[in-house]
Parts: sequence; C-alpha cells; structure tokens
Amino acid sequence: MEHGADIDVAVVGGGQAGLAVGYHLRRTGLEYLILDDAPAPGGAWPLYWDSLRLFSPAEHSPLPGWWMPEQPGEPFPTAGHVADYFAAYEDRYALPVRRPVRVREVRPQGARLAVRARTAEGPREWRARAVVSATGTWSRPHTPALPGRGRFGGLQLHAADYRRPEAFAGMRVAVVGGGNSAAQILAELSGVAETLWAARREPRLMPDDVDGRVLFDVATRAAAARREGVRGDGAAGLGDIVMVPPVREARDRGVLKAHPMFERLTAKGPVWSDGQEWECDAILWCTGFRPALEHLAPMVGPGADGTVPTEGTRSSADPRLHLVGYGDWTGPASATIIGAGMAAKTAVKEIKALLQE
Repeated sequence: MEHGADIDVAVVGGGQAGLAVGYHLRRTGLEYLILDDAPAPGGAWPLYWDSLRLFSPAEHSPLPGWWMPEQPGEPFPTAGHVADYFAAYEDRYALPVRRPVRVREVRPQGARLAVRARTAEGPREWRARAVVSATGTWSRPHTPALPGRGRFGGLQLHAADYRRPEAFAGMRVAVVGGGNSAAQILAELSGVAETLWAARREPRLMPDDVDGRVLFDVATRAAAARREGVRGDGAAGLGDIVMVPPVREARDRGVLKAHPMFERLTAKGPVWSDGQEWECDAILWCTGFRPALEHLAPMVGPGADGTVPTEGTRSSADPRLHLVGYGDWTGPASATIIGAGMAAKTAVKEIKALLQE
C-alpha cells in the first residue's frame, strides 16, 4: 500500500456536502483533501432521473460563497444544471479534490485517523488529524424485504436506477413509496403507462405554495426550537409531497391517489391482505436510501436506521470525526444544498478548535 503524507483533514465525498466543507476549510489554513469516488464532479446529481428539478429557484439553493447561476428558461434548475454548478464551484475555489478515490475505511491510528482508499494507481493511505464523512446516501438504495420479491417475473428497479418514462410505455407499473421521488416519478410515468401507487400510509400533499424555501425555513426554526427543548414536527408537519408543477398536474388528472401497501408479491404482481391482486409488468421501488457509512465501521457501527450517534455533526464516538449532509440528524436540512453549507460551517468551526488545542 502506498502511504501518503500526513494532512490535517480528510473529507470523504465530493458532492454538495464535501464541497461545502472544503469551502470553509480553505479559510482556516489547515491542510486538507477531498476524496471523491465519482469519476467526475457533481456528486449524485448526474445520476438522478432526467426530469428532476430543485424544489427552489437557483437563488435559494447556493453552496456557501457563490450563488447558483439561474438556468435560462427554468425557474427550478435541472439536475444537470446543479451538476455543472458544482463542477464550476470546484474550479472557482480551487478545491483539492482527488478522484476517483474510493475510501474503504477510516480507522484510529494513534493521534491520527488512517484513511485507507483505493485509487486508480492502487491502494493508498492518508493520515489525518480529523475526518469529515460526506458520502451521502445515493449509493445505498433501500428496498424492503417483502415476501415473494424473488418470485415476481417482471422488471424491478429502484428509483436510483430510473432515468426516463419512455422505457415503460404501454406497461402496467406499480410505484412503491410515500415520498417525493415516488410522486414525481409516478407523475411522469402515468403519462405513458398504467400506474398504481402503493404506500405504507396515505401520503400528505403539501399546500401548492410550499417549496424548498419554506421547507428550509421551517426546518431551521424547528432545529432552533429543539435546542431550546421544544419539540415539534418541523417540515414534516407540512406534509410529505412538495407540489412541484408535474405533481400538481398529475393530481389534477386524478392519478395521484395512493393505495395501501400490498402484503406480498407473486410471479404476476402485488397481492393485498384481502386477497386483491394487481398484475403488472414492473415495480419501481421509491423506498429511500440509507447513509453510506461502511467506511466508518472500524470506528462506529450504524443502527437499524443506518444512522450513528452524533452531537450536531460531531460523532459521539470520536470528536475527530464529523458527519455532514446525511439528513437532519447531522444538521437542519443538511441533505439539501443550502443546508449542507450551514452544517459544514459548524463542523469546520469545531474541527479548527479541536486541532488548535
């Protein structure tokens, strides 16, 4: 294994959270590297389905330091526009991103943390005084272990594998899940295929005027209230589904109606507890993701929900480890672009203080 020079901070992941951490680290004078396993900039955004749009206008979705440019003709930027913005952001701030670098493990090694990775040139190790994990969730799609899944004779894929509706033209497709990805994919699939939406509970549609700006503000206020000991639902209290234009159009067509979750699968399709069946050609699982934290196994093991204990962004197991961008448990709205910037600022402030002791 080739060994690298000692550094102050290793950032694992070069998506929105990793870039935000890099921005704040560059202002500290600490020596750091961003290790990204993707072949090109953009994080997970180049992998999303073609029609995906942000919930908010560009001006409300910036990384720290530089506003996202508007996309001509698109009030809500496309995934491709976001990926281009991230690439330009790397160049603008000359962030030290190494790719493709697949970090295999982060392990305590005396006063430092050994970051062991595989690169195009072979195995490599860096020794860091602190590590920020910013790997997100996209690489760990979750599909429920439903009876009969292996028996179904049609096509099964996760939302992480979906790109566009044309491949499903003329089919009968079951869309499973109660979140925004299910609603958005169902909206466009229903234009070319016969669809059925199944969810464990009835998804709640948000008011039409709620967008990402409102959600971020609500999440931020809820986090402040929690710090004062006041509990609340936060953004979840507004509902489950953001009514972006394609979803509103699907609602108006009458196709945005969810059925209860089916009990099992047969070779032909879903079966409910009352014996009702629905034959279909494909099942699209929009059932979420788990945090990609396998590299942290030598330090801390995730719980059943995939999370690990944290105090803000700092790992409860080791103050040299911070986690940014995985969801509200690592900072208010930290899985969003603007929220990742706020969580990154907090993490870098604590890391700087720790390393200066």
